[in-house]
Amino acid sequence: MPDIAKRFAENPILCPKDLSPSIVGLEILCLLNPGVFTFEGKTWLLIRVAERPEQKKGIISFPILKESGIEIREIDENHPELDDADPRVINYKGADYLTTLSHLRLVCSTDGMHFYQPQGYPLLQGIGEDEVFGIEDCRVSLIEGTYYLTFTAVSEHGVGVGMRTTKDWKNFENHGMIIPPHNKDCAIFEERINGKFYALHRPSSVALGGNYIWLAESPDGIHWGKHRCIIKTRPAMWDSARVGAGATPIKTADGWLEIYHGANEKHQYCLGAFLMDLNDPSKVLARTKDPIMMPKEDYELHGFFGEVVFTNGHVLNGDELTIYYGAADEFVCGAKFSLKEILEELSYF
Repeated sequence: MPDIAKRFAENPILCPKDLSPSIVGLEILCLLNPGVFTFEGKTWLLIRVAERPEQKKGIISFPILKESGIEIREIDENHPELDDADPRVINYKGADYLTTLSHLRLVCSTDGMHFYQPQGYPLLQGIGEDEVFGIEDCRVSLIEGTYYLTFTAVSEHGVGVGMRTTKDWKNFENHGMIIPPHNKDCAIFEERINGKFYALHRPSSVALGGNYIWLAESPDGIHWGKHRCIIKTRPAMWDSARVGAGATPIKTADGWLEIYHGANEKHQYCLGAFLMDLNDPSKVLARTKDPIMMPKEDYELHGFFGEVVFTNGHVLNGDELTIYYGAADEFVCGAKFSLKEILEELSYF
């Protein structure tokens, strides 16, 4: 299978040790899946930072966000009602909990390679009962001077799509849960089509149906409807178990190009692409048969959850598409692609 990514020689460009925990007593376990945008002449990443308490021998501890702050819960690792087979989620007395609490943190760069955390910008943390297990994997879309942040909101209620908007990255308006559980991977198109906002999203199904990419319409970018399934998984292929949107679709002369992730039954995550009609994005015109990027470097194969490349952010400069991605659910990396080359990989229906 082809891999047309030109990875940064400096990868990983950010590791957990490169940032400081949000409060004393927590440690950063993973940096994941940044949203990407340009602002004031710089490239910015809105990184998912996953933290947990410093672990003690024989004890599993994890954080939960309360109105009063972060609460730490501790469980004996040998407790008969504990299932910790998955490093990301544990089940205790019949209830699921995340092993980490994620927030979103801004870093910026003048060269797109070397990033630092600027002063004066807030951490974006969960707000309210629908985000007590954290907020994750933000996509950023710039529409008519406003940045739309769509992210995964996690709580005991489930996993849904939350949204905030900003113009200056210091003041934010919270729009709450715009698509209820179980849903994630929401990416809003960066311009209206025939007067309407459009977004890709991914409902999840454990029985009838599957983990497919859907398209939604909105009159205002907040209230969404007319949902249509447009991309499904493909049996016995690299995207056989689940698919989900990456960042905002890219407008080309041929159509709206979307970079998406797919995973198989072994939970190996790769990137592919599909093309939608410019005037009616519910019409999918083409799709890559093979991945355009797959985990193959050591930092992609080994980490908190290995064999993963996952993106929700990019910067386009002419034909050059710079994709920033999460590797092995632990590191932030970068790779360059030729837009023309991606388009040539598409197979039309």
